Amino acid sequence: MKNEIKIFSPATVANVACGFDVLGFCLDTIGDEMVIRKTEAKGIKITKIEGYDLPFEPEKNVAGVSALAMYNALQPDCGFEIEIYKKIKPGSGIGSSSASAAGSVFGMNALLGNPLNKTELTNFAMKGEALASKCEHADNLAPAIFGGFTLVKSACPLKVLELPTPSDLFATLIHPQIEIKTSESRAILPKEIPLSNAITQWANVGSLVHALHTSDYDLIKESLNDVVIEPYRKQLIPHFDDVKSTVLEAGALGCAISGSGPSIFALSKSEATAKAVQLAMQNVYSKSNIQFETYVSKINTQGIKIL
Repeated sequence: MKNEIKIFSPATVANVACGFDVLGFCLDTIGDEMVIRKTEAKGIKITKIEGYDLPFEPEKNVAGVSALAMYNALQPDCGFEIEIYKKIKPGSGIGSSSASAAGSVFGMNALLGNPLNKTELTNFAMKGEALASKCEHADNLAPAIFGGFTLVKSACPLKVLELPTPSDLFATLIHPQIEIKTSESRAILPKEIPLSNAITQWANVGSLVHALHTSDYDLIKESLNDVVIEPYRKQLIPHFDDVKSTVLEAGALGCAISGSGPSIFALSKSEATAKAVQLAMQNVYSKSNIQFETYVSKINTQGIKIL
């Protein structure tokens, strides 16, 4: 059995407009790389971090916290070293912390001969994610580990449903170079919402799930509408309304905040439309003084990949 593994731990989009804290999907062109190594010395060590300034102490790093949770549960007759090559900017809204939390447990599991299933891995990864967002939730973790679209049916006990991905669906993202902490963007949300908004929202979630099963792109377009969270969080993201109206004119099926922001995602039918949407996003932000990055990605149906 191998003593070292190198993995690609992908970025993800959580909430997917109408599915706050339950829906997510996995990206293909953006992600971290991690090396996980078995050692004779017991315990968890983070030995290398490149890309961003993150803590090396396992109990202060999301990758270390999830690794420790799994390690303490399994008590293997070995230790592990973790190297993190961070490509996803922390606080970007595309699952930076979840890529780290999921990657460490995935790599350890592979080196131990895969004793844990994907749901069990997600459960341990939630311990790390909670360090970043101050609560345990799996809407970013589940798509990273399962791949494709996922719906978190419940967090306790954890139950993840895998949803189908229409073959011609592409995501476009813009990441304005500002930071929004998940914990802060949760703090501005209301504790109660009008019943009429709740009805609209769960109708959209049900419709989106049906649309994914039937590859009904028109219904996807009708369903990607968030009346509960977006009205509050969009005020933290400069030019959000301009981006949304511009990309819909460019042919996107829908546009919403990725996770807790500041990244904004759009879904499109066909790569050509997704690239036209990318130009539309760039056009809005190029008129501001905010630096930004854009990406076009097919939906990654595999999740974390061994390199």
